Amino acid sequence: MEARDKQVLRSLRLELGAEVLVEGLVLQYLYQEGILTENHVQEINAQTTGLRKTMLLLDILPSRGPKAFDAFLDSLQEFPWVREKLKKARKEAMTDLPAATMEDVPLASPLPSAMIVQESEPPLFFRVIKQSIHILKYTTFYGYKGPGIAS
Repeated sequence: MEARDKQVLRSLRLELGAEVLVEGLVLQYLYQEGILTENHVQEINAQTTGLRKTMLLLDILPSRGPKAFDAFLDSLQEFPWVREKLKKARKEAMTDLPAATMEDVPLASPLPSAMIVQESEPPLFFRVIKQSIHILKYTTFYGYKGPGIAS
């Protein structure tokens, strides 16, 4: 499922929970289309309330492939107002996302220059670890207590 479709489902989650009853044709259609497995259907039907069933379906859908959102829209035959609301939110999400251009693609390392390890001097983190290992070596191997420095 595309990121914008996941965002649409997330943004309308509470409304979908209040307006959609998934236990009827919705689940059966999604099962028929191969979006849900038999285990998914059983797990959803095992939920005690309609709200929990819908919420579980909304949790499962984003991981069910690129056709999941469109199949979900098609399954909402009994809820045309919900389907239209989802289509509208999807269209708005498409117009809100800026088109990526080649200038947006980083050509260099995505790490800030301060995080790139320089060859000349080890970063502070590694120096502190090295010093800690020397201290641990001194107290462990030579049997003295205290933070001595091993030679």
